[in-house]
Amino acid sequence: MDLNTLWFILIAVLFIGFFFLEGFDYGVGILLPFIAKDDRSRRTVINTIGPFWDGNEVWLLTAGGAMFAAFPHWYATMFSGFYLALVLMLLALIVRGVAFEFRSKDKHPKWRAAWDWMLFIGSFVPALLWGVAMANLIRGVPIDENMHYLGGFFNLLNPYALLGGLATLSLFMLHGAIFLNLKTTGEMEEKARSYALKIGSVTTVLVFAFVIAGYYATDMFSRLGVNPGISPIIAGAALLLSGWFLKKRRSGWAFVMTGLTIAFSTITIFIGLYPRVMVSSLNDAWSLTIYNASSTPYTLKVMSIIALIFVPIVLLYQGWTYWVFRKRVSQDSKLQY
Repeated sequence: MDLNTLWFILIAVLFIGFFFLEGFDYGVGILLPFIAKDDRSRRTVINTIGPFWDGNEVWLLTAGGAMFAAFPHWYATMFSGFYLALVLMLLALIVRGVAFEFRSKDKHPKWRAAWDWMLFIGSFVPALLWGVAMANLIRGVPIDENMHYLGGFFNLLNPYALLGGLATLSLFMLHGAIFLNLKTTGEMEEKARSYALKIGSVTTVLVFAFVIAGYYATDMFSRLGVNPGISPIIAGAALLLSGWFLKKRRSGWAFVMTGLTIAFSTITIFIGLYPRVMVSSLNDAWSLTIYNASSTPYTLKVMSIIALIFVPIVLLYQGWTYWVFRKRVSQDSKLQY
């Protein structure tokens, strides 16, 4: 395995970690105004993700940094081509972060309700746009022979990409509802389970529709850089099993299943891309690959040494954080947010 392939895999792993961890964050934020009606309940919901949300976003920063360092042409083309979408996502994330901090600064109901909706918007927009972005990566966007994006914002809002956005949106909502079921007690625990069961059927339809549409909108299934093997089958089976475990009231296993769905769906997308990183809809020969978009071998070597040292430390720290805040949050708990 060469260093180009190694860094492609590492970036895929970073996105898997980001979607798995930030996925339930987004889901909880989207459900907040609907699943909790009074202030105490909403504070309980927010406190389930309060200790984790900022640490989870570090995975995105790391993935972006790794992309910039390992594949600078991929970073440049993607961030210039998806510029407006990424600005909207960034604004949403800023609003979301401010909402966590400002909500509790004033006890006035209208003040808190306004920030609750800001938290909803700040979770909804990225959850939708990440699906749109990933769908466009595999469908293809207009890139010329000089690696320049020739389209506009509305090129990204094609039916296949919007279906991908709805699929990730619903999947993250399901992931968040199950997380709430695991992290709360009493009435909120039961309400979260009820929401998860309702969302699960919609998610299953949207995800399978997205896969079927991929046969017609992309070349993932006709041009196999690497055979995905059973990874898409595992993703689909895990999604179906999450509903079964929910009905059996085994929420821990249901959460594992939605996590596997997110992980193996991301794996399938990256395998479908390989060795490309962005597909050109104008000419496949103009697609960006792990070779024509990469940094020098020396840069990749230095980065590999640094990653070998620091990635295990970061993983241990984040694992320790989840262990410390592993207990359920009830309405009788001391609430921070």
